[in-house]
Amino acid sequence: MRCRFLLTAALALAASGLFISPRDCRAKEPAVSAKQLQFFERRIRPLLVKHCYACHSAKAKTLEANFRLDTRAGLLKGGDTGPAVVPGKPDESRLIAAVRYKDADLQMPPKGKLAPREIADLEAWVRMGLPDPRSGDASAKSGDPNGTKNWWSFQPVKKPPVPSVRNTHWPRNPIDAFILARLEAATMPPAPPADKRTLIRRVTFDLIGLPPTPREIDAFLKDESPDAFEKVVDRLLASSQYGAKWGRHWLDVVRYADTSGCNGDFPMPDAWRYRNYVIRSFNADKPYDRFLKEQLAGDRLPADSDAQRFEQVVATGYLAISRRFSSVAEEFHLTLDDTIDNFGKAFLGLSVSCARCHSHKFDPVPQSDYYSLYGIFQSTRFAFPGTEIYRHTNGFVPLVSNDRAKSLRPLMERIDKLDAEMFRVYSKQAMLDTGKEKNQLKARFRSLQKQRDQLIKTMPRFPKAYAATEGIPANAHVHLKGEPDKPGREVPRGFLTVLGGKKVPADAKASGRLLLANWLTDPQNPLTARVMVNRIWQHHFGRGLVGTPDDFGARGEKPSHPELLDWLAAEFVGPVGRIANPSVPRRTSPSTDGLEIRPTAWSVKHIHRLIVLSQTYRSACVENAEYALRDPENKLLWTFNRRRLTAEEIRDAMLAVGGGLDPSRGGPHPFPPEWTWRFSQHKPFLADYPTNRRSVYLMQQRIRQQAYLGTFDGADTNAVTGRRRTSTTPQQALFLLNDEFAHEQASRFAARLEREGGLPEQRLDRAFRLVFGRPPTENELQEAIDYLNRLKAALVATAMTEGQRGRKAWASYLRVLLSSNEFVFVE
Repeated sequence: MRCRFLLTAALALAASGLFISPRDCRAKEPAVSAKQLQFFERRIRPLLVKHCYACHSAKAKTLEANFRLDTRAGLLKGGDTGPAVVPGKPDESRLIAAVRYKDADLQMPPKGKLAPREIADLEAWVRMGLPDPRSGDASAKSGDPNGTKNWWSFQPVKKPPVPSVRNTHWPRNPIDAFILARLEAATMPPAPPADKRTLIRRVTFDLIGLPPTPREIDAFLKDESPDAFEKVVDRLLASSQYGAKWGRHWLDVVRYADTSGCNGDFPMPDAWRYRNYVIRSFNADKPYDRFLKEQLAGDRLPADSDAQRFEQVVATGYLAISRRFSSVAEEFHLTLDDTIDNFGKAFLGLSVSCARCHSHKFDPVPQSDYYSLYGIFQSTRFAFPGTEIYRHTNGFVPLVSNDRAKSLRPLMERIDKLDAEMFRVYSKQAMLDTGKEKNQLKARFRSLQKQRDQLIKTMPRFPKAYAATEGIPANAHVHLKGEPDKPGREVPRGFLTVLGGKKVPADAKASGRLLLANWLTDPQNPLTARVMVNRIWQHHFGRGLVGTPDDFGARGEKPSHPELLDWLAAEFVGPVGRIANPSVPRRTSPSTDGLEIRPTAWSVKHIHRLIVLSQTYRSACVENAEYALRDPENKLLWTFNRRRLTAEEIRDAMLAVGGGLDPSRGGPHPFPPEWTWRFSQHKPFLADYPTNRRSVYLMQQRIRQQAYLGTFDGADTNAVTGRRRTSTTPQQALFLLNDEFAHEQASRFAARLEREGGLPEQRLDRAFRLVFGRPPTENELQEAIDYLNRLKAALVATAMTEGQRGRKAWASYLRVLLSSNEFVFVE
């Protein structure tokens, strides 16, 4: 660590703006005299080889700081922090400062100071103009300091041929051929098909996150047509509840929350608009490339109407919801780090933020790439939710027409002036220790706060977006050791080197977010499509083709079926076809002119349809001890993976079977008015807002997890959750048996069965069909009746009426059903 930084520090001359390209170096290289050549070969080259080449040469295992000392061009160019020497001026050369050991943060070599004569030799070498006969360029191991540029995930996506299989009757589509080819090679026959009840329960939970109704099950069982299951799939994909299910998966990845994460965890009042945008986008099957572009640069995209403009602005809430870390503005660099971390993992499956303090140790991501992205996001203005010290929102974007915006402008300008003055006063008093002036500034600050509070109370109401807009475009400087108060060389804004390394033009008047969005979604980018189809696959089979969905780098897993992954990725990005309604994928079929009708490119629903209509997906969940030993993780998919329902699915299913689910779209949370906010690290914002809507609409905080979601392994709102853990704890069983919510839903369920009438046997049949999707067996029926009778008899001694005793007994029995494995697991 110290070695890497100290020579990194020796390069920080880049901050001076001095840069000599390799071509310029060759053109201006001074002639080396025989005496100088002898001095270099006898005194300098051996010193560099002995003390520097292990970390700073083309043969270094890891090229520290992207800095080569084995060529003159490399020495002049430097690495992450720029040139290490100024020829002729040793006192201005950071290399000399490093070997002198005068600065605790700038000491080279790290294992011990050079001998005085060696230091003097280096000083003399620099003083005589850096005579150096070595040739070669300054590149950092051809742009691949870690030797991983040839890693599988960085290679172009090429659609492979569908493999041939011996059992030609089993595959329904190309997915099956890829799976079966591996199974046949392992002499493991695929599982038999799942029965129709299992299949409709599986696909209904997978696509909309709710249990199928008895009517839907009966209709599917009675439908003997060859495309019966296809009709079920199309119905589910067209359902408005599809977006609530798959939007939640996306919100896991982008670490969505309704609060900021600072030490007071301030509410973000309009973040819900981004949440609903995500749900709408999945329902509409918005092309995935467009979906990403809107989230990164929706405000920079053209719009044909106010409604479209508002939608695109709201989409940039993806950036605005980046986590805040404290009450001071000086730590906003941590918010930008959170943004870069999420951008890399969510969209590219790369841990880009590992390059904040030094070049990535395992993947071809130099430190300069981190700051290329940092500059783009630093040039962006993020909506501000307020903090303990400055408790007012700022930067929210009005969702109003241009005419209305003009009328609001004077008011917004007054607020901006107050904000600027408050920040000025706070900054000034923060620089003082104690005394009269500091106290006066604190009076002054509170007075300005009161003025702003009064203005907010009286201002007209209008919709706003918690969003991102253009800031002041500027490149970032490398932060030495990741510390913003230790700037190194300036880095042009741009994309990752391994993905093309395109740069924002030097004369650009914008942040570069739109360019970044285009680079990200370029069909030639090998990561974006692979990462997304892997996420979709994972949520259907319980495990991705790549088992580390957020890490496609060298520390992640290799794909179990690389050809299938690329086939799906190529199909995802594939050529645009013609479709009447892109929100409802249709079966591929020949058109009247003989051309194939296909869904739009980047269609998420198209990939869903391919997967769930495959024979692989329709397979049964079976046990096989031999295969479990040979393939314990079921990577070859010799059986279908049983899975526990997610936290949201369990809660939503309990609401649904009880008849209490409100399927309508959720809106804002009832946060307290802004002018009442006094949240701090000692008294942070804490709240729960009950709702009978789907669980995706629950208010979620950052400093504490919503209690129910925490019990059942809900997503971490502070980090990418590409794959949720699944735990089994006593608290889960206790919740289902004792929690007020569980009791309420069981009582609702009992009341529903009572309203629908019938004999006890008929009610039990109805209950089993609602909870499990099947009728009860004779034994289950008899056990239930016996339980109900015993419990009602035990309640005779209470003051309850007969009707109350019956409802109490039924609610108790229904809690048993709702806490059973058959209810919370799907096969």
